[in-house]
Amino acid sequence: MPLDPRGVRFAAAVTTVVLALVLITGSGWLALAQAVVFALPAVFGMRWSPYGALFRLAVRPRLGPPAETEDAAPVRFSQTVGLVFTVVAAAGYLAGVPALGIVATAFALLAAFLNAAFGFCLGCEVYGLVTRFRAAGRPA
Repeated sequence: MPLDPRGVRFAAAVTTVVLALVLITGSGWLALAQAVVFALPAVFGMRWSPYGALFRLAVRPRLGPPAETEDAAPVRFSQTVGLVFTVVAAAGYLAGVPALGIVATAFALLAAFLNAAFGFCLGCEVYGLVTRFRAAGRPA
């Protein structure tokens, strides 16, 4: 399913705000809520992204069609990476190891901010590297 890159950046912007709030408040529960937001599209597909649904319902109708679309697989991989970092962050905060929560949240926040502000999807780049690495290991 091709994705509107504006929706991906919108979701990254919302995620940036949520993760900044996690850092400010140290809330493991908010980190866990963000982990659920990452888990839905990571497990069930991008159509299940809550922030993507918000974009489709509230923002996209006010915009013209996208100039281009992007493949969902790298974005879904990014959601999985975000899920891992936010689960670790939530575990750190909730287990009384705030340093772990802060570091994991900061990494996830950096990735979300890069996508929201500059359209640079760090997880998508890692996906590309993994894909090329796998292809290089296959016999011709």
